[in-house]
Amino acid sequence: MKMAAEEPQAKKPKLEQKQLSENVLFGMGNPLLDICAVVDKDFLDKYGLKPNDQILAEDKHKEMFEELVKKFNVEYHAGGSTQNSVKVAQWMIETPYKAATFFGCIGTDKFGAILKKKTEEAHVDAHYYEQSDEPTGTCAACITGDNRSLVAHLAAANCYNKEKHLDLEKNWKLVEKAKVYYIAEAATFAREQGFETEDIKEIAQKTQALPKVNPKRQRIVVFTQGKEDTIMATENEVTAFPVLDSDQSEIIDTNGAGDAFVGGFLSQLVYDRPLTECIRAGHYAANVIIKRSGCTFPEKPDFH
Repeated sequence: MKMAAEEPQAKKPKLEQKQLSENVLFGMGNPLLDICAVVDKDFLDKYGLKPNDQILAEDKHKEMFEELVKKFNVEYHAGGSTQNSVKVAQWMIETPYKAATFFGCIGTDKFGAILKKKTEEAHVDAHYYEQSDEPTGTCAACITGDNRSLVAHLAAANCYNKEKHLDLEKNWKLVEKAKVYYIAEAATFAREQGFETEDIKEIAQKTQALPKVNPKRQRIVVFTQGKEDTIMATENEVTAFPVLDSDQSEIIDTNGAGDAFVGGFLSQLVYDRPLTECIRAGHYAANVIIKRSGCTFPEKPDFH
């Protein structure tokens, strides 16, 4: 008896990955050069620093950054919240290089030159407004054991001049090239809006319903809460997404987790992927960053 030959199964077509163009993502914020070093107790005492803290630099800390470099073995990283997020997004996107653009202000000094080099190494297309009145913004990460004392000196980061930089035709063209923009850094948002609730889901819902200039495109609100659920509010619903479980012993530094989440989220948003995928990528990126010191990452992502 002849057996009927089996028809070969049709292969499922691969999902095509849309090819991104350069400068598809635009970020703007306060660029800082992170200067990380393992220090001793004498150094902390000299500058009145607590072993585990996060402060803005005062006058007494101005000399500290140069001393840190002279006295200890330092590592430099491109930092500042928005720049961190853009850097993580570019890492997740991988190609093309310069898919992410960043604008901010730095000084015409040694730290500014190092920051430019570090941003270039991260394949971010950074265009800084450079001025000589204030030095490049820095953040010292003084490490003792498992503790990190962070001291941020914003300096030039506060000196961005829209007329002398953003309004220049060559720079504005980069803004126009982008499809996704990340600028907002909101603090104590609910209190400022007078929402009178501390329930995170309710705050997300009320934020989503705020008046909007462009009513054709609905607002989406995403709140992260550290190790608690990430909350997303759309026009129709509020959803909670549990974060990835991490072994407490593997967690080294949670400072860059929020920035990394944003970066992961944006890396999928530029592809128009579903919001659930954006959040999954955000959780992945944050989970990688908390197991390392500072907002740093391995050479390639392992996100599928």
